[in-house]
Amino acid sequence: MIIIGELINGSRKAIKAAIEGRDAEYIADLARRQEEAGADYIDCNPGTVGEQEMEDLTWLVETVQAATEAPISLDTPNGDALEAALAVYEQEERPLINSITLESERLEQFLPIVTGNEVGMVALALDDAGMPSGPGEREDTALRLVEKLTEEGIAEDNIFVDPVITPLSTDPTCNQSILSAIGAIREGAPDVHITCGLSNISYGLPNRALLNCTFLAQAVVFGLDSAILDPLDEDLMQTVFAAEALAGRDEWCADYITAYREGKLG
Repeated sequence: MIIIGELINGSRKAIKAAIEGRDAEYIADLARRQEEAGADYIDCNPGTVGEQEMEDLTWLVETVQAATEAPISLDTPNGDALEAALAVYEQEERPLINSITLESERLEQFLPIVTGNEVGMVALALDDAGMPSGPGEREDTALRLVEKLTEEGIAEDNIFVDPVITPLSTDPTCNQSILSAIGAIREGAPDVHITCGLSNISYGLPNRALLNCTFLAQAVVFGLDSAILDPLDEDLMQTVFAAEALAGRDEWCADYITAYREGKLG
């Protein structure tokens, strides 16, 4: 599974303070710990706007790439901030752009960027109608977006489809809808990656960790092969190894056995 470490996000109080104070040591340490815990990408989301976002995202990219070898997920809705971050990006592996959608304004702004650079991209199942809600809306929007991107010459393997998780606390049927969408996207576009903001499923409910782990195990069976999550959550990372073994995506359970021998399974 491709893990996108979610912890460098300006919506978190400590991260916001570190960004404002330019505490490079704090951010670098958090990036290193996520990489060591198994993150394949380090997400960087400054949580600011306008010119400040350009400055903050650029600083985050420079700080994280000085501390780790992991590629970075550039998490911003601001095209100018994205281009500024790409200009200073120096990691060996391509970055992820988080995120592009079928919303007219976002598509017009981001499409020239993703077609003009060697990047991966998170593709959210959103269009001008807003959040998906009815049966089949997630997969329909996602597959239309994949079709648009591939028509522009982007390989499916560079696309990380996000079916957009809504909290179970606000929509009791969302789990079934999301799992169905994951299965349909996997069938309709077999070479794309499918990711999600995992912790959104448990927002507003007690014992969120239990719900996050259970949902992850279910989603892997349906075709999820990536997730934006906290790699420092040991229970969650153990679930990744177990779920992939049970889903038949870990030949001879080799990764599961290796993780056990390395003390990663408790």
